Amino acid sequence: MSCYRIALNFEDGVTRFIECKDGEKVLDAAFRNKINLPMDCSDGVCGTCKCRAESGSYDLGDDFIDDALTSDEAESGLVLTCQMKPTSDCVVAVPTTSAACKTGQQSFSATVARVSPHNDAAIVLELDIDTAPAFLPGQYANIDVPGSGQNRSYSFSTAPGEARIGFLIKKIHGGLMSNWLERAEVGTTLQLTGPLGSFYLREVQRPLLFLAGGTGLAPFLSMLEVLARENSQQNIHLIYGVTRDLDLVLVDEIEAYAKRLANFTFVTVVAEEASSHPRKGWVTQHMPADVLNDGDVDVYLCGPPPMVDAVRRHFDENHVTPNSFHYEKFTPNAIAKVAA
Repeated sequence: MSCYRIALNFEDGVTRFIECKDGEKVLDAAFRNKINLPMDCSDGVCGTCKCRAESGSYDLGDDFIDDALTSDEAESGLVLTCQMKPTSDCVVAVPTTSAACKTGQQSFSATVARVSPHNDAAIVLELDIDTAPAFLPGQYANIDVPGSGQNRSYSFSTAPGEARIGFLIKKIHGGLMSNWLERAEVGTTLQLTGPLGSFYLREVQRPLLFLAGGTGLAPFLSMLEVLARENSQQNIHLIYGVTRDLDLVLVDEIEAYAKRLANFTFVTVVAEEASSHPRKGWVTQHMPADVLNDGDVDVYLCGPPPMVDAVRRHFDENHVTPNSFHYEKFTPNAIAKVAA
């Protein structure tokens, strides 16, 4: 019997993955996994179980009334989980918190496999794990800093399904994680919680514009790996902006994707005036009109708050309205996840 992996993404950023059997309704599969999705009648009458399918294929049948789900709502991607029978892997956005559904964050352990500094700008942390964690490309995990009682949030830089997971971590002088990584030893066990976040790659149906600021490159490396494995033929353009020349890291990995993805292009931008880089300034100054495709584009942005605010302001001032705009702000000590 076929099974499909369903990612339930709750409004508090927690994601839980469940297996849904062929012909099984998502609501029933969730209950089987002890996740109480919102429901009342379970007969397609009340509409209480209404969610949004963000990717994947499914069958809703016709055993529900218009008051519960209109045809316009169904065409826009809204579903009744009491009627939804997946025919592929799916991502379902649930409009309530994980706690309200009697579930929560998942924790797992991993061991340090490699710590690789990149100039004084960033550190690549690679961890080995017995069971590859399920997550959506672009999501993040909280990593406990040993001996501190605190954690830090970092986006996965590797694709889902790998036994070795990676993170690109900004090196901060005096930073809690940065200081620990300076003395981290291979084989040390770390505790992680995740996946988390509503910043992740949706189903690709049109050109993509990726805007990365500094170590905000990490989630895009995960997305690009997934797109490369799927042999995506969609137009994808990445603008990678940093403050200093030394902040440009893992450019060789980006170049490798340009060879694997037929329609992928990228540019790097350095803000520092003293830089000799051929493109100086901000990402908004190196965003050609053709990559915006007259608004028929999905934009993903990950970077520090000033960068996110600058891009949003640029779009507003230039009357740019992308088909969808997903962004993530991060600060040195935490990642704030916001999707629009």
